[in-house]
Amino acid sequence: FLFAYAILRSIPNKLGGVIALVSSILILVSLPFTFKPKFRGLEFYSVAQPLFWSWVSVFLLLTWIGARPVEDPYIFLGQILTCAYFSYFVFTPIVINLNDKIV
Repeated sequence: FLFAYAILRSIPNKLGGVIALVSSILILVSLPFTFKPKFRGLEFYSVAQPLFWSWVSVFLLLTWIGARPVEDPYIFLGQILTCAYFSYFVFTPIVINLNDKIV
């Protein structure tokens, strides 16, 4: 859960950090129940594949930043990667729904 710890400490407000931490974990748990695309695999969504692999790299970088000390470059990188982490869950359903409408 180092990725969640990195998200927690990247937000300066204590309550906002706790809300972001809980929501980062709840998003992962609730995703299979909330979003149902037409096709099951990502191989049918050519635009969603790079989004997924960029999210995997953001996840791994957040995990790495969670293990680093709380210093200036890591805090700033954590804030940028936190925005990228949550934006994946906003943009991927939009991209997949647009792809379903086109196909």
